[in-house]
Amino acid sequence: MSSDLWSFALDVYARPGVEDACLRLQTAGANVCLLLCGLWLEQRAVACDEPRVRLLKALTAPWDIEVVQPLRTLRMQWKARAVDDAVVAGMREQIKSLELEAERTLLSRLEGVAQEWTRNDAGSVTWLEDLAGNAASLNRDALQVLRVAATGT
Repeated sequence: MSSDLWSFALDVYARPGVEDACLRLQTAGANVCLLLCGLWLEQRAVACDEPRVRLLKALTAPWDIEVVQPLRTLRMQWKARAVDDAVVAGMREQIKSLELEAERTLLSRLEGVAQEWTRNDAGSVTWLEDLAGNAASLNRDALQVLRVAATGT
């Protein structure tokens, strides 16, 4: 398993079915970076509790709302125009790079908070359901795809 969250996230995301599962969960309202962090914590057997879940969500929400989502929205708005306009296509790729860097920054911040949390065999390690919120009940199969993919890292 990759020790840092960024490498872990890249490893997991590259596995078959993960991108589709993440997009389904994102469409249902889950934050993919938060879910990847949850998988990382599950793989490390870190106990999941409400204060930790609240802390990770509180760290994620403002960055996602103020930085990641506006970049993603602009990138998606330019998708059709980029097909016929090379300049827009190039700018869209730059925005995509910024979006990825914003996600990397978020993962780094999540890791910074969680990396000292120790293994606790007595506690629950089901981070995904707690971090996915309502998206979990709609996409249990997508969560399972993520869990299976993470076991191969």
